[in-house]
Amino acid sequence: MSIETPYDEFRGFEEARTLMWCHEARTLAHQRLESTAFLDDMAVAAVNVENTSRADRVVLTTFDQAGRQLGGETLYVDEPGQHLDVTPEFDHDFTSMQVPQGSELEQAIACEDGWVIDMEALRLYDPLADRRATQRAVLLAHLADMMASGQARGFLLGQLGDPKTA
Repeated sequence: MSIETPYDEFRGFEEARTLMWCHEARTLAHQRLESTAFLDDMAVAAVNVENTSRADRVVLTTFDQAGRQLGGETLYVDEPGQHLDVTPEFDHDFTSMQVPQGSELEQAIACEDGWVIDMEALRLYDPLADRRATQRAVLLAHLADMMASGQARGFLLGQLGDPKTA
C-alpha cells in the first residue's frame, strides 16, 4: 500500500523548480566570474570562493595549475541573489580537478570556508546552450505532470518538417 503525497501529484513541478534553481546558480557563477578578469586569464586554473565568513561579500582567491596563489578579488553581495553558492558543474570535487598535494590550493580547500571553481569547466560553460537545455528539461518535467493529470495526451518536439523529428 502506498500513500500518495501532494509532492507525488506535482513531481514534475518540483523537478522543474530544481532544474531552474540549478540553472540560476550556474548562470550566476558565470556572470559573477565574468565581471572579473579571471575568465580571460588563462593562468587562473582555480578560484577559491570564500563565501562563509561574511554575508555581504564573497572573497575570490585565484590559483594557477600548480596550486600557487596568484591573487584575488572581492565581490560585494548587494542583494541575496548575488551570493555564490556551490555549483556542482563548476566545483572542483565534481569535475575531478587535480589538486596538487601540499599546494596553497590544497590548504585553501582544507579550510572548508567555501568552494573551489574549476576554471576549465567554467570556461567551457555555454550560457545559451544551458538555457535552451534547461528550458527543454523544464518543459518535459511539466509535461509529465500534464500527462499524468490528463491535460496532455501526446506531444511532438521539434520543428514541423524537421527531418530529425520525422
